Amino acid sequence: MEKIIEEKNQGTALTLDKDQKNTRNLYIESYGCQMNFSDSEIVASILAQEGFNTTNSLEEADLVLVNTCSIREKAELTVRKRLEKFNAIKKTRPHMRVGVLGCMAERLKSKLLEEEKIVDMVVGPDAYKDLPNLIREVDEGRNAVNVILSKDETYGDVAPVRLNSNGVTAFVSITRGCDNMCTFCVVPFTRGRERSRDPHSIVNEVNELWEKGFKEVTLLGQNVDSYLWYGGGLKKDFDAASAMQKATAVNFANLLELVAVAQPKMRVRFSTSNPQDMTLDVIETMARFRNICNYIHLPVQSGSDRILKA
Repeated sequence: MEKIIEEKNQGTALTLDKDQKNTRNLYIESYGCQMNFSDSEIVASILAQEGFNTTNSLEEADLVLVNTCSIREKAELTVRKRLEKFNAIKKTRPHMRVGVLGCMAERLKSKLLEEEKIVDMVVGPDAYKDLPNLIREVDEGRNAVNVILSKDETYGDVAPVRLNSNGVTAFVSITRGCDNMCTFCVVPFTRGRERSRDPHSIVNEVNELWEKGFKEVTLLGQNVDSYLWYGGGLKKDFDAASAMQKATAVNFANLLELVAVAQPKMRVRFSTSNPQDMTLDVIETMARFRNICNYIHLPVQSGSDRILKA
């Protein structure tokens, strides 16, 4: 899994320069891994087209979204405390709506929406394009939910906005979901099975970042080394693909080369790698291109065999 980003009391509130044409304010707060922060940029991009500016002030917000993490219990407890605060503010701003996004939304949808009734909207990681419809439902006084997991959604056709960016480094999502089914991890159940993004859309995004002045990109995924594009669909279905699809498939080493060649002056990193999927051709590609950083982020697990088995 990706590096977990934690704050002492709350997640990171993300903001973008205002568009004068937009009339409503979105406050979005992210917790957990870098993939969640990347997803928040996708959400902000989608909602910017729906009339929302981002704000870092809760008191100005018309819509509050919390992008959540279910990897650790502490993260869920923190989000619950934040939701309590949002609802306290909501009493003074009755028109304000609160929604939960991401992994916690998928896992606790019924509890959050029906039992505790502390949110107006619950949106899973594969349903962000449905946000305009869900917001209209909420505006009309109905609770809204979409946590359906997709077999092919990668958001490759959505240009993410860069929230609170330093203008130098950026994350580019290349895969979604995971097939590893580790006993300690909820990702396959909250983010779905693994699928890869069209390499051409990835290269286009990297090119656009370079044109905007960015100097470094990190290719991002639950497990980047298992990236495999064969025209769309789940990675687990690759064995049933046609001979042509298999012959023209793009693996992670191929993708690294495409990105490195497209922008030879841009530094390229990737996160996270799983040792079981790291192959020699990836190492050889790193050695051939000077702009691919000599850095591999590995999630190392350790513990008692007896406890892990239990």
